[in-house]
Amino acid sequence: MKKFKKFYIEITSVCNLACSFCPPTERKANFISIEDFTKTLDQVKPHAEYIYFHVKGEPLLHPKIDQLLDLSHERGFKVNITSNGTLITKNRHKLLGKPALRQMNFSLHSFDGHEGSTDKAGYLAGILDFIHEARTMSDTIFSLRLWNLDRDNATNAERNRNRELLGMIEQAFHLDYRIEEQVVRGKGTKIAPNIYINQDYEFVWPALKEEEDDGKGFCHGLRNQAGVLVDGTVIPCCLDGEGVINLGNIHKQHFSEIIEGERAANLYDGFSRREVVEELCRKCDYRRRFL
Repeated sequence: MKKFKKFYIEITSVCNLACSFCPPTERKANFISIEDFTKTLDQVKPHAEYIYFHVKGEPLLHPKIDQLLDLSHERGFKVNITSNGTLITKNRHKLLGKPALRQMNFSLHSFDGHEGSTDKAGYLAGILDFIHEARTMSDTIFSLRLWNLDRDNATNAERNRNRELLGMIEQAFHLDYRIEEQVVRGKGTKIAPNIYINQDYEFVWPALKEEEDDGKGFCHGLRNQAGVLVDGTVIPCCLDGEGVINLGNIHKQHFSEIIEGERAANLYDGFSRREVVEELCRKCDYRRRFL
C-alpha cells in the first residue's frame, strides 16, 4: 500500500487573482462538491494523513471550506492550506478553531504578482490579525512566503520590493533584526512560535511548450506525493496544474487501482532508474533540484 507524505486535493480551480507567475488554468472553472470531496477522502484515506487543499485555484473561494475541514477532521486528516491571503478577513470565521487545520501558507508575493493590487499595509494587516487570533485558539503553523527572488541576482528589485512587507512584519512581531539577515533561501525561518518566513526563487510551472533536457533525473512524484484535481483526475504531483499526466479518474476507477496502473508504474520505475519518462517531467524546472 503506497503512502504519501503530501496529498493534494484541489477544491477549486478558480482564483480571484491573475498573478504573473501563475498561468491561468485552461480547465473548466469548478468547485468540488461535498459528495465528491467525501468520496475523495474515503479513497485516499489508506494512503495519506496530511492533505493540501490546492493545486491551482484559491481555496478560500470555496463557499463550504469550513465543511471540508470538518469532514477532513472526522476522517483523521490534517489539512494544509496555501492562500494568497486576500480573502482571509472575509473567511476567518470558517477557519478559526478548526482542529483539522495544521498549517496555513500565505503567498505574500501574490500582492505584487497581481497587477492592480492596492493597500499593501491593509492586505498584510488582515493576514497578521488572523494569525494573531488563530494562535490563541490552536497550534496551527503559519508560513509567510515570498517566492519572488531573482535567480541570477542581476538586480535587487525583488529584495527591495520585499523590504516594505518585511519591515511591516518586523514591526508587528517586534523583531530586533532585519529578516534578510536571518533567512536562508528555501528554508523556513522562525520569527515567532509557529510562525515562519520563507523566501525562495519565483515559482515556475512546468509546461509542454518549454524545452526539455536530456531526460535524466529524479523526482518524488508518486513517491512522497500525489494529487487529485477538482474533477477527479489523479496527478503524480502538485506541479501538474493542468492534469497533463492524467493517471486516471477517481469517479471511474478507485484511487488505489489508479496509482498501481501502467502509466503510474512507468513514471515511478523510470525515476528509480533516474530516467524521466513523462514529457512534462522533462520540462519541469523543479526536478533539477535532485540532479
